[in-house]
Formats: sequence, structure tokens, C-alpha cells
Amino acid sequence: MPREIITLQVGQCGNQIGGEFWKQLCREHGIEPNGALRSLDEQQTHDENDSSTTNPSSPSPSSAPISPNGKTTTIDDRKDVFFYQSDDEHYIPRALLIDLEPRVVNKLRGKASKYKDLFNPENCFVAADGGGAGNNWASGFRQGEQHHETVLDMIDREADNSDSLEGFVLCHSIAGGTGSGMGSYLLEALNDHFPKKLTQTYSVFPNWDQSQSDVVVQPYNSVLALKRLTLNADAVVVLDNTALNQIAVDRLRIDNPTVDQLNSLVATIMAASTTTLRYPGYMNNDLIGLLASLIPTPRCHFLMTGYTPLVIQGSQKNIRKTTVLDVMRRLTQPKNIMVSANTRPGSGCYISILNIIQGNDIDPTQIHKALQRIRERQLINFIPWGPASIQVALARSSPFIENRHCVSGFMLANHTSMAELFERLLRQYDRIRKRNAFLDSYRKEPMFQESLDEFDDARETVQSLVDEYKACEKSNYLDYGMNGGI
Repeated sequence: MPREIITLQVGQCGNQIGGEFWKQLCREHGIEPNGALRSLDEQQTHDENDSSTTNPSSPSPSSAPISPNGKTTTIDDRKDVFFYQSDDEHYIPRALLIDLEPRVVNKLRGKASKYKDLFNPENCFVAADGGGAGNNWASGFRQGEQHHETVLDMIDREADNSDSLEGFVLCHSIAGGTGSGMGSYLLEALNDHFPKKLTQTYSVFPNWDQSQSDVVVQPYNSVLALKRLTLNADAVVVLDNTALNQIAVDRLRIDNPTVDQLNSLVATIMAASTTTLRYPGYMNNDLIGLLASLIPTPRCHFLMTGYTPLVIQGSQKNIRKTTVLDVMRRLTQPKNIMVSANTRPGSGCYISILNIIQGNDIDPTQIHKALQRIRERQLINFIPWGPASIQVALARSSPFIENRHCVSGFMLANHTSMAELFERLLRQYDRIRKRNAFLDSYRKEPMFQESLDEFDDARETVQSLVDEYKACEKSNYLDYGMNGGI
């Protein structure tokens, strides 16, 4: 029985990365942009066209496996986790597209979009006035309250349409207004409305370089959103814009990466993190199994990612030989980590690591040899109070995509250096908060009309998160909080 997951795309950034995510899932499951399953004849025609037009650096679909009698073999995947079928057997994403301004949602569903017929139009919510939140967390939160009934009705309808709902995935940014503010409200609402369901987020953290940011109040919005991510989410996959830009420039040799190229990179990460849910094996084939081993304590649930080998559409990159050892070694190298924090030995330690190794002919003995080699070379520092081991899940590759590399790897890790990210944010927050700068637009909203206590409370929550991550590095962490701590 599938354990269904409902995806909420909130705000401009959330809908942009969500749109790319669904394109990637459609490619991996052989689903046409209109939701129809691609037939074998169409697949072969698609391949012939692609052989002459496809960019050499981007994966092109290959035909579905064919049995000796010439018929297509059954593909053992779980489309039902993220899609459901309509009465005409077209696949429809279990997704809600939510925004306070119409531009991005209209682009996803407009006449010019190939995927305009993929989404359920009843699952698209755009505020009637279309004015947005003006990069103001408080405005987004207030409008979330205003539209509570409409959005919760949409979520309830999708939940009722599921046989065995496991949880929710929220795609958003923490720096703006809608994804940050309305996303925060929805996290609280999901916690109240579905207390026994998991909530995982893909949260885009802003560029820390002020010269690259066009939102002067992003420290306020980020701290307020981070409080809700700490208290109301079960797991947060951190997508750090600073690190993504650096990887695009340094590793993919793209001088000025565009938003579309970065979103394509994010979609690759999101799809890779759900591989074991959609192409299940013996382990990690549901969300609770995936997250349980990564998050030993409730607060420390912010996860970093790594992926290798990286190939992005529009970039030129040589195809290299890949082995299990090479992939697993590269996954923990700091240059492949998609968070701008120092993960080198001697700077913090890993709380947990899950590597998802993807390929169709991987010998498990290669995994054991790779783990032994990594252990012998002492390449990774682990916490002193827990097991020092890398968990590995094997996942099959999609038969619909021709992988140019034999082996690819994805890492989900919990690392104490995540505290660096939060400390950097707090420094930016303190810089403008001590001057009470840019607060007028917040004071106009109901939450801040009487006092600014919510700011101080949010900062205290984030500081306690930093303290707990630092405490994780000590051998007496299991006693943390017993003597007056949090």
C-alpha cells in the first residue's frame, strides 16, 4: 500500500522549485506533460528525436524495458506516492499550488506551459486581490489566517483522496513574504489539523551576501520563519542559495547561473531524496523510515544534502568513470555539500548520514568495501555519544531516463555545523534589529501592533537551536537540558 505524500508549494520560490520537481518526476516515471503514461511507441519516437536534439549534458529518456516477446515489462515503481489517477487514467500530482500573487502559478498553468494540463485546477489557490505579501512575513502570516478555511478545505480534500496518507512536504523560501509568512502559518495549521502526520520541508535559505539580496528585511523574515521550522516541522531539508550558486560556478563552470538553472539543481536534489519512496527497496521505502534514523532528537532536524556526479541542463561537463567508493567519498567532500557551512574534519561532527546510491547493477560487496575504506581513512567525524556509521540505501535507476553515469549518489546528513548557518543569520538579524530598522511595515500588522515580542521570542528559539547543535558535539549531550537547559 502506498504511503501518500501531499506537496504544498507556497509563494514564488516554492512554486518555481515545485514546478521543476514535478517535471523531473514526470520524466522519471514516463508521464507525459498532460499526465498520460507514455506508450512504448511514443517513447521510441521521443528517443529518436532526442538523439539528434538533446543537449549532451542533459539526460534523455530511453525506452522502457522490453521483454523477449516484444511487450513492455511492468515497471515496479510507486507513482501513487506523489500522483493519483483521474477517471481517464491520467496522472495528477498530489500538489497544492498556493500563492498570494498570480504570476508564477499562472506561468505553471498558462497556455505557454507544456505542463498546463498536469495539475488539478481545483488545487491552485491565488489570493483574489493578487497583491502578494510585499516581502513581509507578518503580511503573509495574516493572509494565511484570512484564507485558512479555503486552503484547509483543499488540503482536507487531498487527504481524503489518499488511502494511507503519510504526511506533507512544504516547498518554500524563508526570506520573502508569502513562502515565509504564509508557509509559517500553514506549518502551524498542519501541526494542529494533522498532529499524527509527518511534515517535511524543502526550505530555501537566502544568499548571505547583502550585495546579492534584494530583500533588506530578509533577516527578520528568516528568523520568524525559522522559529516555526524549529517547532512545527519534523524535518527540514536546507537548500542554501549561497552554496548552490557556488556549486554552479565552481563545479558546473556556469559563470552566471540563472534562476532556472539553480531550480533545476534543486529539482535534482528533491527527486533524488525521494528515490527510495518511488522505487522502493528493502529499506527506507517510506518517509518515517527515511527520517527516523537521521533525526535522533526532535530539535536537531535540519538536514544538509550532497549529490554526485552533478549534471545540469545547459552546462558542458565531461562524463567520468564512477564507482561506489568514488561516489561515497565525494558525497562527504565539503565542495559537494549544498550548505555553506564548514563540514571539514575538526569543524563540527556528523550526527547521522544516509547515502542513497542509485544504479541498476550495484554489488552490495562494493558498498561494504567503500564503507570499510572510509572508516580506515577516518575521513568523517561522528558525534561521541551515538553510532559512528554511514547508512546506505540502494535505489534503482528510472528505466525512462538514460543515465550517463553507472552510479550516482545522494546524501542526506545531519551535521552540527548547521549552527554556523543559523549564527550567520542571527548576526544579520541583530545588525538591523538593534537599530529598530525597517519595522514600520511589521507594526501595521495585527501581530506586531501592540509589541515586538514575537521578534525576541523567535530569536530566542533560533539561539536555543544553535546552542543545542553545539551541545551535540559533546559527549555529555544526552544530559543536555537536565539542569536548566532547554
